[in-house]
Amino acid sequence: MRFGFSIIFGLIFMAACVYATPSGAETGIEGVITISPAQAGPVRDDSPASRPLADVPFAVENEKGEVKSFVTDQQGHFRTSVPPGHYKVSIKGRKSSIGRFGPFEVDVVAGKMTQVQWNCDSGIR
Repeated sequence: MRFGFSIIFGLIFMAACVYATPSGAETGIEGVITISPAQAGPVRDDSPASRPLADVPFAVENEKGEVKSFVTDQQGHFRTSVPPGHYKVSIKGRKSSIGRFGPFEVDVVAGKMTQVQWNCDSGIR
């Protein structure tokens, strides 16, 4: 009887340890990227000053270079997994010098999706 109790207690203890460990927690960056001004000229009261930056590729870099890339969705949202560390995120394959599309800096910690909200400057006035 005592041996059976030890086994049951051991199994319960192991299950509690597995449940409490965030081993499945994802590490990375997620958020939304917008752009403003959304149009040239004065902004009307009934029109938005910014809009989602949709379907745009971005590069995630550390001190050694690019480690990952992602593309924003139709609402400007993105989610990408990267190891813990300090990163700079900027538009990928940029051909124009007009506007500002990063770099945005972000620190990523283990077991957490770091939430960001970045605004790009379209350069139009």
